[in-house]
Amino acid sequence: MQRERDPGGTFSWQVRVYYEDVDIGGVVYYANYLRYFERARSEWLRSLGVNQERLADVEGIGFVVARAEIYFKAGARLEDLLDVTVRPLEIKKTYLWLEQEARFADGKICAAARIQVACIRHRDMRPQPLPEFLTARIAA
Repeated sequence: MQRERDPGGTFSWQVRVYYEDVDIGGVVYYANYLRYFERARSEWLRSLGVNQERLADVEGIGFVVARAEIYFKAGARLEDLLDVTVRPLEIKKTYLWLEQEARFADGKICAAARIQVACIRHRDMRPQPLPEFLTARIAA
């Protein structure tokens, strides 16, 4: 799958809609957009040089979705190729807000979301400051 980051800070990743993603009507089951958004965020972090496994093993921290506001605009279907984006909106000490979209090849939006991702310490699930190197890379 294609990955790229534009100079404006929007990261883009493509995903194909498979049979397992659709409901009986042949449309992407709504919860699968959350999966697409999660995968795009993981690829975005990887593009920023973040190894989530290392963060968990060495630093004892990770990321969790604290809030999600999702708007479903148009249903994607089997074999559609979607462009899923991640764009940072706001960076705070322990969390960040992201804008995410899933779009058809023609640019039409399937689903759009505002996602709040929090940094937590795995041991006790308490909020932790975002790693400094990550906030610097997002801001760059």
